[in-house]
Amino acid sequence: MKNNQNRLILALIVAFGFIGNAQDSEEYIEFNDRKNVVHGVYLGLTMHYGKMNNKDTYFPSFKVAYVANRKVEVGFVGTFFYSQQNYYNTTNQINEDIVGGYGGLHIEPILFSKSIVNISFPVLIGGGGLAVIDSNFDHENEEFDENDFDEADAFAIIEPGINLLFNVSRFLQFEAGVKYRFSSDLDLQPTNLKRINGFSAGIGIKVGVFNMGRNRYKKKL
Repeated sequence: MKNNQNRLILALIVAFGFIGNAQDSEEYIEFNDRKNVVHGVYLGLTMHYGKMNNKDTYFPSFKVAYVANRKVEVGFVGTFFYSQQNYYNTTNQINEDIVGGYGGLHIEPILFSKSIVNISFPVLIGGGGLAVIDSNFDHENEEFDENDFDEADAFAIIEPGINLLFNVSRFLQFEAGVKYRFSSDLDLQPTNLKRINGFSAGIGIKVGVFNMGRNRYKKKL
């Protein structure tokens, strides 16, 4: 009888020991919620090269955007451009160039977002302005004077494109692609430039947090 009691007491001690260890150990399980929306934000810098009125033109840009679930970006893009056109001015000297900028809403749907390499279709919708400038401006001070500008005009623009995105990490992404500018009409003397339409190609870098959540959660048992 005593042996049976001892065995019962021993069994109860072992059982309570397992219960205590279970309570002290992890009481949650980890799972991957694939339906969770992953948020991100970044700052991007790009450099594109193209032609404007058959002259070499450079388009440095910056953008700030929010990334929803790594499937679409929404933000703002600003682009500066300079083109050495060599127009004749009123004194028949070849020293007139084009300088300007544009910006607006940036929307970029993304395909294959969970792969290392993605394909995206950026679109800019906005407006800007440009001016004919005397290329002999004050290079020493690198500042524009109002007397340097001969003519100026404003325009609306839509700029669609296609990009390849290379995901280096959660914080870094490279891009390379081409885009095409569609602008409204211009009235700019002494040039024959009617629009700034044209292709440009370039590369860029994005720095930010593209996946603020690691898509992992703990659920209580």
